[in-house]
Amino acid sequence: MQKNKTRSKWSLRHRFLTVGILCLFGFAWMGAQEPQHPQSGQPQEKKKTRVDLLYADSTVADKEFRPDVQVLLGNVQLKHDSMYMWCDSALIFEKINSVEAFGNVRMEQGDTLFIYGDYLYYDGMSQLAMLREHVRMINRDTELTTDSLNYDRILNLGYYFEGGTLADSVNVLTSWWGEYSPATKLAVFNEDVKLVNPRFVLTSDTLKYSTLTKIATILGPSDIVNDNNHIYSERGFYNTTTEQAELLDRSVLTNQGRKLTGDSLYYDRQKGYGEAFDNVQLNDTVNRNMLTGNYCFYNELTDCAIATDRAVAIDYSQGDSLYMHADTLRLVTFNLNTDSVYRETRAYYKVRAYRTDVQAVCDSMVYSTIDSCLTMYRDPILWNGNQQLLGEEIKVYMNDSTIDWAHIINQALAIEQMDSVHYNQVSGKEMMAYFDHGEMRRVEVNGNVLVVYYPIDDKDSTMIGMDYTEGGFLRMLLKDRKMERGSFIGKATGTMYPMDQIPPDKSRLPSFVWFDYVRPLNKEDIFNWRGKRSDQRLKKSDRGPVVSPREMHIERAKK
Repeated sequence: MQKNKTRSKWSLRHRFLTVGILCLFGFAWMGAQEPQHPQSGQPQEKKKTRVDLLYADSTVADKEFRPDVQVLLGNVQLKHDSMYMWCDSALIFEKINSVEAFGNVRMEQGDTLFIYGDYLYYDGMSQLAMLREHVRMINRDTELTTDSLNYDRILNLGYYFEGGTLADSVNVLTSWWGEYSPATKLAVFNEDVKLVNPRFVLTSDTLKYSTLTKIATILGPSDIVNDNNHIYSERGFYNTTTEQAELLDRSVLTNQGRKLTGDSLYYDRQKGYGEAFDNVQLNDTVNRNMLTGNYCFYNELTDCAIATDRAVAIDYSQGDSLYMHADTLRLVTFNLNTDSVYRETRAYYKVRAYRTDVQAVCDSMVYSTIDSCLTMYRDPILWNGNQQLLGEEIKVYMNDSTIDWAHIINQALAIEQMDSVHYNQVSGKEMMAYFDHGEMRRVEVNGNVLVVYYPIDDKDSTMIGMDYTEGGFLRMLLKDRKMERGSFIGKATGTMYPMDQIPPDKSRLPSFVWFDYVRPLNKEDIFNWRGKRSDQRLKKSDRGPVVSPREMHIERAKK
């Protein structure tokens, strides 16, 4: 407010000084102008017309002291070319073909442009009108209000510089400096720009606006806010009628804790979806996870999203972030706005995941918040330290974003690498691996269990031999990511072989494969797909459904 008062005082103080300067230099300025021929571009003689008096209740002239000035009083009507002017009183400066008008000033050009104010200085040579105090410019459904307006008739351009407001049938725009062209219907605003719409508010540093199309062109740092979301952009277009936006330069769409950012962004507020292109991030600041890629689609009404083209899902809720890449990543929300809402994250084709303590590879993957279960489909492999788990299907149950336990279904195989030659191995129909603070602590194997195990001498940490055992159910305990001990429940048969008498066909189980060439090495390596060799892929078994661990324990307790 202080800023506005200061500028207004300065304007009033220098208004008449400005008028005097214009009067002194009016002829000199006109002499310097050389109008160009519209076709050839060569200077041509411009016809100069006089400001004509059409009517006044009375006129006063002092031919001795001010011979070039006429004083007009009461219901003054003037005309210059196609512009008509009215006021209560006026001074006509005949030599410089200019007018100074006072009280109830009105200018009309055609039937579309009307300008009102308390004071007017009009230079007939330059065709520049300077209006002050309570100024209004009306052009069809557009009205510009200010206290200081200059209107250039040659350029058909009005501009203000001490604060103004432009309103049309849809929006109201305010700024400290602005200009409006009645011919093109374009307005430009600078400094403290604010566009108010019944559905949103746009604030900006620099903005262009069309009263014809109702499109705002963002040219500087801008915020578009409504009750549900917030858009930040420094360059782009926003249609205030359809509420569609085309935004550039790392624009950001924020909705209920989710931030969608991209090099370019398309957003339809009415339909509730946005699309981002190149270097895209969809960041969930509430659940602390993120989707990235070169393309992302987000529907804020259904809370669903799709990411493709180097798509990565990042979970940073723990100290160590988990990175997962796939050809396509999809976020789906069910039962939205109810107490039973839950979400699924789906990864399709060539899935690779990396965290320092766990890595995974599979064809497709689904994570559901309804049971905090991550299901890996088709040739899944899971690594934890020097341990490898695989099967036809792997279900990983999470607890606060850390692994609680994993269920490996059909053709389950667990391998622990002892050194470059020796591996502890367990295979069975299904396997349950239980974790504590991210480390595997207990493994239970059920159905057609085969074991190759190298016991360790506690004294010198050397391998005692190799134990080969077959049974129905096995429980193993691990410590420091190494097998500590194991025991079969029920009937089991086995043989302990000395290290120098191990049969070549017993050191590897029939299903043994060590997939070190497939394992992701770091978060950048998730983009480098390395599938299993064709002769090492699992063929889906024709066995019936697997009994759940809970049902198995209940049955065992009954016996």
